[in-house]
Amino acid sequence: MMSLPALKEMTLSACLVLCLLMMPGCHSAAKNQSVHLPARHSVSAEQLIVLSDFKLGQDHELFQDLIKLREDVAETLNIPLNSEQVTVYLFTNQEEYRDYLDTTYPGLPPRRAYFVGTPKELAVYTFWGERIQEDLRHEFTHGLLHASLKTVPLWLDEGLAEYFEVAGNTPGQINRDHASRLTTALNNGWKPDMKRLEQLEKVSQMQRVDYQEAWAWVHFMLNSTPESRDTLLIYLSELRTNEKPEVLSTRLPRDIPSVEQRFVSYVASLNTFPSR
Repeated sequence: MMSLPALKEMTLSACLVLCLLMMPGCHSAAKNQSVHLPARHSVSAEQLIVLSDFKLGQDHELFQDLIKLREDVAETLNIPLNSEQVTVYLFTNQEEYRDYLDTTYPGLPPRRAYFVGTPKELAVYTFWGERIQEDLRHEFTHGLLHASLKTVPLWLDEGLAEYFEVAGNTPGQINRDHASRLTTALNNGWKPDMKRLEQLEKVSQMQRVDYQEAWAWVHFMLNSTPESRDTLLIYLSELRTNEKPEVLSTRLPRDIPSVEQRFVSYVASLNTFPSR
């Protein structure tokens, strides 16, 4: 997890994978009968199932948005529509959500949503709140990636989730907050460094600017040129069977001359992109 000072600033949702299983007390929920997962109502389609204690119909716009997101992720990234189920546990309110996480995974910092991937289940935990659509899109994207790929480097996992969390008519909408902060960072002398991102192995190592840069690299690769898009898609294709293919920081300079300078120019122009 991130450092406490950074977490106080962050409102981003988190991807939490197998390491949580090794935390002391991670199975203590069974000891507290008042803490339970939502299960009264369920709605499902394809590889998505949403469990809640309040009724959410299959025609609800939130559920339909996730179904479309699944198709958008598969089409945009050219990955298969996998059948492995992603279960969303949608709590009625933040208090019930927090009580469950505090009991089941004690010590977790406060976040609006978590994705937990284990050999038994791909699960999303969140609660009904003002930013429920954004949170679900982010975490469900994690689930789709982990269902289809053998592994996903942390920075790319988060960058893709940030990319798809922004709702719109088509994928690739601009995250205005990220674009604005990156412009300010560039003006203050910040320089991108994909090699450094590739060395991050724990969510606790990722700061706000890392999420922003990860999102920007994904946006650049998918939208700047056919060559950059092909480089990313080929890499993702290899991740379906290979846990350690040649890294993107090696591929991109070979496939795209002056890629870092082109990336900086692209980032500087993000604020001028219209909504789609």
